Amino acid sequence: MTLATLSEVLQPALKGRFAVAGLVTLGWEDMCAYVAAAEEEGVSVILQAGPSCRAHTPLPILGKMFRHLAEQASVPVVAHLDHGYTFDECKEALDSGFTSIMFDGSRKPLSQNIEETARIAQMAHSAGISCEGEIGFVGYSGGENSAGTDPADAAKFASQTGVDGMAISVGNVHLQQDKEGGLDIDRIRSIEAQTEVPLVIHGGSGVPIEQRKLLATTSKICKFNIGTELRMAFGDALREAVNRDPERFDRVQILKEVHSPLVDATRGVLRSFKPA
Repeated sequence: MTLATLSEVLQPALKGRFAVAGLVTLGWEDMCAYVAAAEEEGVSVILQAGPSCRAHTPLPILGKMFRHLAEQASVPVVAHLDHGYTFDECKEALDSGFTSIMFDGSRKPLSQNIEETARIAQMAHSAGISCEGEIGFVGYSGGENSAGTDPADAAKFASQTGVDGMAISVGNVHLQQDKEGGLDIDRIRSIEAQTEVPLVIHGGSGVPIEQRKLLATTSKICKFNIGTELRMAFGDALREAVNRDPERFDRVQILKEVHSPLVDATRGVLRSFKPA
C-alpha cells in the first residue's frame, strides 16, 4: 500500500528541489490513467477531488476509489480534497478516507481565513493527515479576477495556521486553456523568503512548461495543480474514439481507447516537475 499524506510527498520535494503534480480528477478513467502515468515515470501523484468531481460522485465513494488505486500502486498516492469550502465538507473528506484536505478560505478576510484554516489544520493533524490552505484568491479564466498574495500576509498565514502546503496567487488562473501567461517570479521570491512551508500553484495548466521546470527545481513551489490541460487531452481522445466508429454505443469499449492517450499526456506533465 502506498497511500500517502500531502506532507509525506511535499517535504521530500522541498528538500530535493522538485514538484509533485496535483491532478484534478473527474472519474474513474482519469484516476486510473494518472496513477499509471505516475508509475511509469516513477513519481508520486496527488489525486484531487474538486467541487465538480464531488458534484458528480459522493465523497465517500471518491475516498474508496482513491484508496483502492493507492493500495495497488507502486508509487505514493495522495487522496486529496481540493477546494473544500466548509468545515463540514472537510470533515466528511476526512471521514471518507482522504489523506489530505485543502480548505479554501481565500475569499474571506485574512483573520477569518487564518482562524478557519487553523481549525481545519488542527482537525487534520489530529487524525494524522495533511492540510493545504490558500492565501490570496486565485481567479478563473473568463470569471472572477485574482487577488495577488501579499508576502507579509503569506508569512502570517503560514505561521498561524500550521498548514502543510500553502496555495498562493502569483499570476496563476484556474481553467486557463493556453500557456501564454506566466507567474510573477518576483512575488514568488518574496513569499518564499518568508516561509519554509511548501508552496502550491493552482491553475497550473496555464503556466508555460519552461517556467514549470524552472520553479519546480529552483523554488519552494512543490505542488502544481493540473486540471484543464488533462481534461482537454481526455476530451480530444474521447472525441477521436467516438468518431472512429459512430455506430458504437458501448461506453466501456469507447473509454478503453482513451486510456493510453491520457497516460501519455499525463507523463508529459509529470516529467516537467522532476529534478533537474
